[in-house]
Amino acid sequence: MSPAPVIVYPPDESGGRRVRVDVTILGLAHGVRDVAAFLQQAGLQGFDEMDVVRTDLIEWRGGGPDVWTAPN
Repeated sequence: MSPAPVIVYPPDESGGRRVRVDVTILGLAHGVRDVAAFLQQAGLQGFDEMDVVRTDLIEWRGGGPDVWTAPN
């Protein structure tokens, strides 16, 4: 069975990015540490910041893991 899709949406005006696993929004992340924490809560125990940056499980929309400000 393949893992549920993980989507990190583009930054909003606060720089936060919504994180979704399957159909559930887990919260608003303000950095890769937050994304890792949400994924751990969703069952990916041991997932850390480096895993977030390197994994192919996450679809980054509006920029990769280094983008945390809204476009002008």
